[in-house]
Amino acid sequence: MAVGDVDGCDDRTPEEEVSEGLQVYGAVLQAFRQDAGYTQESFAPKIRYSVHYIAKIEQGRRFPPRDLPERVEPVLGPTAAGALKAAAKKLNRKAGLASWFQHWAEVEEQALTLNAYECRVVPGLLQPEAYMREVMNCYLPPLTDEQLELQVAARLARQRLLTERGTTMFSFVMEQHLVERELGGPEVTRNLISHLLSCARLRNVELLVMPRRRTAHAGLEGSLYLAEGPDHEWVGYVEGHQASLLYNDPNQVSTLLQRYGRMRGQALDPEASIRLLEQLRGAP
Repeated sequence: MAVGDVDGCDDRTPEEEVSEGLQVYGAVLQAFRQDAGYTQESFAPKIRYSVHYIAKIEQGRRFPPRDLPERVEPVLGPTAAGALKAAAKKLNRKAGLASWFQHWAEVEEQALTLNAYECRVVPGLLQPEAYMREVMNCYLPPLTDEQLELQVAARLARQRLLTERGTTMFSFVMEQHLVERELGGPEVTRNLISHLLSCARLRNVELLVMPRRRTAHAGLEGSLYLAEGPDHEWVGYVEGHQASLLYNDPNQVSTLLQRYGRMRGQALDPEASIRLLEQLRGAP
């Protein structure tokens, strides 16, 4: 059956408790840093991160990298590293995600195979930060600065799946016009294409571009996502304006799998997709 996951709370108005774990983690880091006598400017180079990045973590606006406690330990000591590891266990990776998206995010984290077709924007797992900020700047009603930073942190955290789940196979089919639109301007687009090319070269990622001109297209009904779970059963997911549907009925999921399979054949193959992206980007 298709499960509607709509409750009137979208990612434009995240609840206050959503970011509490990130705020606590940031406060812990800040307290240990200040107790050791470091400013953000003197501390950041010692752990090989930018001052801006450390500031965002301490403000609870960035999901901290997994290796941060290890980097911190030689500088702030084992007690600080241990406290950060403990605080990390309380973090909610889905902070800042829309309520109607969180169920799919849970499926996504456990997937053995993840397929995605997008015709609206570049898939979230493939968006570099500059591009995702341009996407979020288009939201209406507009986001507050705090909401925007929280959502950026959540999306960047989700992207770890590409590298942390190296045995999960990710397949993406995306429309050529998503790059050619130049959302955010030429420089944002060049950065986007370079990022897509880097993702496409990961061993567990397949990136296929659907060319502008096609005499047949199996994705005319819109974007769709499919995931194979640990039990080898597939679920499907589609979303629209602040709402989503999760499909677990085998007949409905089979239809989505057929459409995605046909689109893989209609899109450019991986090598041709890379060549097209390189051509669209121009000289690096």
